[in-house]
Amino acid sequence: MATKPKTSKFMQPMKPSKDLAAVVGEGPMPRTEVTKKLWAYIKKNNLQDAKNRRNINPDEKLQKIFGGKKAVNMFEMTKLVNKHLS
Repeated sequence: MATKPKTSKFMQPMKPSKDLAAVVGEGPMPRTEVTKKLWAYIKKNNLQDAKNRRNINPDEKLQKIFGGKKAVNMFEMTKLVNKHLS
């Protein structure tokens, strides 16, 4: 009997909150996919800070995810996004 390889926590499909789904789309997806779609959204809407590329200047949709902050660095972003995954 073959055992199924255990998927890491990182690749486990997570359900985005309503606010996060408005940016990355509906349905369960791994954290890696959420991050990829988030960055695609940030780049498409030109939300990366021009001077400090590590900072994101969120629009209205992202502010809901980032707790209303005016600027978030990319490391803080991961922590804030995790609160919107279950």
